Amino acid sequence: MSAGQGVQPRAGCVVDTGGRMVFDLVSRPAQGRQLLLRLRPGKGQPEKVLHALDLEPSDDGGRRAVLDTDTVLAEGRWDVYLLQESGAERQRLRPGLRDLRALVDGHRRDWQTPLAVRVPYATADGYLAVRSWLRPAHAEVGRITLTDRSLTVGARLHGATLQSGAVVRLRLRGGSNHLWDLRPQVEDDGRSFSFTVDHGELTAETVGGSGVWDVFVQPAVQAPLIRLARLLDDVAGRNEVFVYPTVTVDGTGLRPFYTADNDFSVEVTKAG
Repeated sequence: MSAGQGVQPRAGCVVDTGGRMVFDLVSRPAQGRQLLLRLRPGKGQPEKVLHALDLEPSDDGGRRAVLDTDTVLAEGRWDVYLLQESGAERQRLRPGLRDLRALVDGHRRDWQTPLAVRVPYATADGYLAVRSWLRPAHAEVGRITLTDRSLTVGARLHGATLQSGAVVRLRLRGGSNHLWDLRPQVEDDGRSFSFTVDHGELTAETVGGSGVWDVFVQPAVQAPLIRLARLLDDVAGRNEVFVYPTVTVDGTGLRPFYTADNDFSVEVTKAG
């Protein structure tokens, strides 16, 4: 039974090491004229950005659309629709098989900048979507070591190198613009680095006793800040997958975590 006869259309997806993404319609007989990628708007906002991909016959008798690396997707979440004939209502696609093996070791490779990363995923309500990041430079978080006294984070820069005067900058959310700078330990390649956060010192710096610190690196004096994040693998949303324990120091809890955008932050929570 085809999509037009009541079956929800599905599309499989394969991503290669260069970032090229191929969508294959799973339904048979495969119908449809185009795939439509829609940048998900903010709450209460109209949709503004769309990309249409032509569907072409594939070798197995189905239909296929290609999102090549020349197509720039703005950072955000893109919902995927099937467009039938002109004037027909678009349909959300369910995910078929997603082959993301080429993305698994992405953190081991050197990436050109501006950094463009796209990861297909299944939404919470079971539809196909693509998470996209587009950043002028990037600091990829690697090893995280958490003890009862400190937090040590390793990271690697893409699109920049660490110069004299480089700092890791923690910025407290909430409009206070409260900053705390740390000196990174820089490796010989000038791109890999680590830093250590002392729990007691961070607690003392946290205005009001509770708050969230967002983490950046400034690779040189007066250089733009680069957000620390974990983007270069096959995980579209890691905030519920990579969960770190809370360490309690003198009644205050500290917990490193990834945000909904896969950016790296540290939460400080005063007991009670």
